[in-house]
Amino acid sequence: MKFDIDYIAHNNKLSNVNTYLKIIVAISIMLVTLILDNLLLDFIVFIAMAIGILVIARISFRDYIKFLSIPIIFASMSCLLLLFFFGDGKVIFDTGIFGIVIREDSFYLATSTFCRVFACFSCLGFLTLTTPIAQILHVLGEIKVPKILIEIALLMYTTIFIFLEQLYTMRQAQETRLGYMNTRSAYRSLGYLFSNLFFKSLDKSEVMMNSLNSRGYTGQLPTYKPSKK
Repeated sequence: MKFDIDYIAHNNKLSNVNTYLKIIVAISIMLVTLILDNLLLDFIVFIAMAIGILVIARISFRDYIKFLSIPIIFASMSCLLLLFFFGDGKVIFDTGIFGIVIREDSFYLATSTFCRVFACFSCLGFLTLTTPIAQILHVLGEIKVPKILIEIALLMYTTIFIFLEQLYTMRQAQETRLGYMNTRSAYRSLGYLFSNLFFKSLDKSEVMMNSLNSRGYTGQLPTYKPSKK
């Protein structure tokens, strides 16, 4: 599943809207959602951000679902642990497996956590999918965030996409060689994939460092500065 978030951020109906405004809106709503423990508010924020992304910014529903797929997996795993292994209130459901039960307070905790995660992540998604990373880093620089943090964020952002590109290419190569035709071959292919990916990542990081040094890298990366009109 290939997903070019940088292309989407540059090609939507809100990409040219004032970056400061988008950051203020996204961060303010996120903070309010975190402070107020309200399921209705979480739902309203999620719907509002979805409308902003899908209707106003005109980002495709398929791309939005791809963006949400990874947090859905991790949030679901975390909330399942909260649901079955936390809480000490009244039992509302007994699984009958090794005494694992669902209690009232654990059910509320898992539900509220799941809703708050998605409400906050939808705010982050609104900012990420509608604003190029260069503009976000420029705003961070303008509000005096330390340059070292901005450069680390830029390098991490670049490296993540190199990593994903390698992952996509290697998986496609394995699929063309029928590496996932059955369960046994799929496990073997995944093992080869992650081991090769580790060495490929080391090689790419070394190549990137050599590229920076060949361009006169002195420990400080140039950042985007918009023209003053």
